[in-house]
Amino acid sequence: MALVYKMLSAICLVLLPLLLSQNVDAAAVISIDLGSEWMKIGIVSPGVPMEIVLNKESKRKTPAVVAFRDDVRTFGEDAVTVGVRFPKNSYKYLLDLLGKPYDHPLVQSFKDKFPYYELVATERGTPEFVHDNNTRYTPEELVGQLLAKAKDFAELSHGQPITECVITIPGYFNQAERRAMKEAAALAGLNVLQLINDYTAIAINYGIFRRKEINETAWYALFFDMGAVSTKAALVEYKTVKIKDKGYVETVPQLQVIGVGYDRTLGGLEMTLRLREHLIKAWEANGGGDVRASPRAMEKLLLESERLKIVLSANSEHYAQIESLLDDKDFKHLVSRAELEALCSDLWPRVSGVIQRAIAAASGSGTGARLIVAGGASRVPSVQETLRSAAGLELSRSINADEAATLGAVYRAASLATGYKVAPLNVRDAVILPIQVVFTRHVDGNDRLIKRTLFGPMNPYPQKKVITFNKHTDDFTFTVNYAELDHIPSNELKNIGTLNLSQVVLSGVNEALTKNSGDNIEHKGIKAHFNLDDSGILNLANVEFVAEKTVTEEDGEDDSTLSKIGSTISKLFGSDSEAPEKLEEFSDEKPQVPPKNDTVKTNETASEKQNATEAESKPKPKIVVLKEPIKTDEQILNVRPLSLEEFKTSKTKITKLNNIDKKRIERETALNNLEAFVVDVQMKTDMDEYAECGTPEQIVEIKKLCSEISEWLYDDGYDAATEKFEERLSLLKEKTNSILYKHWEHRERPDAVASIRKLLNSSQEFLKMARNFTKEVNPDKDIFTEIEITMLDVKIEETKNWLEEAIKEQNALKKNDDVKLTIDSIRDKIASLDREVKYLLNKMKIWKPKKPVKIEKDNKTDTVVEPEKQKTETLEEKPEAQEKPITENTETDEESVAVEEEITEIPQIGEENQEEVEHSEL
Repeated sequence: MALVYKMLSAICLVLLPLLLSQNVDAAAVISIDLGSEWMKIGIVSPGVPMEIVLNKESKRKTPAVVAFRDDVRTFGEDAVTVGVRFPKNSYKYLLDLLGKPYDHPLVQSFKDKFPYYELVATERGTPEFVHDNNTRYTPEELVGQLLAKAKDFAELSHGQPITECVITIPGYFNQAERRAMKEAAALAGLNVLQLINDYTAIAINYGIFRRKEINETAWYALFFDMGAVSTKAALVEYKTVKIKDKGYVETVPQLQVIGVGYDRTLGGLEMTLRLREHLIKAWEANGGGDVRASPRAMEKLLLESERLKIVLSANSEHYAQIESLLDDKDFKHLVSRAELEALCSDLWPRVSGVIQRAIAAASGSGTGARLIVAGGASRVPSVQETLRSAAGLELSRSINADEAATLGAVYRAASLATGYKVAPLNVRDAVILPIQVVFTRHVDGNDRLIKRTLFGPMNPYPQKKVITFNKHTDDFTFTVNYAELDHIPSNELKNIGTLNLSQVVLSGVNEALTKNSGDNIEHKGIKAHFNLDDSGILNLANVEFVAEKTVTEEDGEDDSTLSKIGSTISKLFGSDSEAPEKLEEFSDEKPQVPPKNDTVKTNETASEKQNATEAESKPKPKIVVLKEPIKTDEQILNVRPLSLEEFKTSKTKITKLNNIDKKRIERETALNNLEAFVVDVQMKTDMDEYAECGTPEQIVEIKKLCSEISEWLYDDGYDAATEKFEERLSLLKEKTNSILYKHWEHRERPDAVASIRKLLNSSQEFLKMARNFTKEVNPDKDIFTEIEITMLDVKIEETKNWLEEAIKEQNALKKNDDVKLTIDSIRDKIASLDREVKYLLNKMKIWKPKKPVKIEKDNKTDTVVEPEKQKTETLEEKPEAQEKPITENTETDEESVAVEEEITEIPQIGEENQEEVEHSEL
């Protein structure tokens, strides 16, 4: 733990220079590392570089669990506690259900692991939890509630609203899963700046602390991340590249993912389930009964198996212990690390397979890579041994295995959000599932199926591409699918789901061709613009018909205007110039064979020369690009997104839960406030120093009221409404305020009197010094007038007399009498006297000595003293100012500075002193 805290301290020191600047008006942004088992939140806000958000238990990570019981929704540790007693009411491991149809293999596997959940299919064909007869929850709704809770943690921690975030996701997520995560974030009221692959976030966190090591020579790091349900490995290249930004070319560090391997079902949960099965067999061997029939007992065994697995990572053996596992029988069983390794012996080769696939995907790159380990399950000794043998490298522990992805994602959030400027780090992720466009073309009387790859395996993204259909003259249809998946293991292919992504129907093609036809127009085809954005989600930006028209200068003006209009319309949807790469479908027409040299006549006659001269004199033609938008109808072929009505229904359901939570929290807060205040008043009324501030009748009445409220709370009042708690709290405060106020006045008065006496003494010293700077005493330094000195003297005497008289009156009163010498009155007197002193002090600071001026009179030169001219007068207007000796001014300034230094020692009673005497008990 000491090492972890040292690392965190080092992170804070390094991050300060990384965030180069922050706008004080910038909104806070967060990152959410939402795993299958845990959730961690990072935040960047003005004045706070980057840090992990703590939950209400002041912990740095929260179980990704949400539970419902008796109309109370709980999260994190509270939800885990609910899940032990009521497993069906606690929902966890939700990521495997996002964006999948009900019959997906991973959904069926989830049902087998947690048989106490009741899952049914929705109208969209996706799974849905049946909570009770009236309530159902989709995975998107449950994940959205977890994300909203992460948002609440950040807002409570930093006191400002959060709207933008970056969310980590497994890199193997397909298009449907990524869309589902964004829908869940929208339900949580979050704007997703980017869905970032978890290994990419880890690579960012690793790279930002090693910026000095990144140069034009590439070096590599192999990141291995074994989490709760899956294992990923990514080979990343670090080097500097030159990029063009706003017309300037600059060299920036870049990380690029060049190889990825993964296993969706290899993780810590699989080890835990096997260990649970081992414990079940041990229980049954001792005649313990049918534990599988009890969801509560199975949940207890799962939690104990998870604890046991963690302990065995550092110990050779340990006891599994569960009190009252089933039928009030306790369970205790000794398990060794060797037994756990034997149970999971078939998993270790799969660890090396992930590493090998990541290296193979890089196509030979990555020599000399460093092996960086992350993820909680990677702490298992057998996993580490397998890694060493598979990669041939020693494991590096130079990052925080739990928080690396969170901190890398929040760095990315700061770079994407407005108001923050971070040290640049160019990030290029890689495509795992290649995407292609499939369409038919009529060739020689037959329909021919054509495939064009848009984004191949390990292609970098974000990226834009354009595909051109130059043989279609009528409306047609094309589909977008996953391309060849030879690099994906056969056991993972079934987890991808349907390979068909979308179908796009184009209409208005013939009309566009007819509209833009002519002798001087050449058709360039139908261009479809695709964009694979930062989140790895494919979007069809627009489809347009493009043609080139050859015009001369005479008719070019009209056509140019039409072209500009077409280009403007096209820019609303995107254009070719925006795409870094274009995939052009070339024509199948045979290329024309140029004529042979011996058939070309080269005789030039006088008439031919004349024709050439005339051609040169004609206006030169120019090319105008014409663009016509094509209407598209895109239909999602896999899991379709939420419709507007479905989204509103889910949003209403979550909003209702939020309102219930808000009312419950308000009621709990009112109850806690009332209970705490009653106890506090009961204690204080038994103390003499408080009892003296009220009459005996008041004290008796307050004690009686406290007793009545206490009895009411522990009887019928505990289930009362929020308003009832607030009414009784208001009544009790009304009865006790005068006593608490008088006690506060008596307690704070000595300090307030001491403050005003200190000010009086300082003011008298200042007055004594100020008398030496009047015209009557010191004509050369007549800073103050006699009236100002007199006014300060009168103010000091008035304050002193008032204070002595008020103290006498107050001392003659009892503690339960009305207060005469209040803190507010002392504060007013302090402020009044302080204003008088500050006025004279400021006058001394801006005072300037008078300048000697030479004046000729009766052929004699006299030296007189004049006040200094205004600073707006230039030296050219008063050349005599340049002739003044510098030594005189220097001496006067030194004296003035000395006086100022003496004055600044006067204590000022300002806002800071006033805060110390504010009434803290009311």
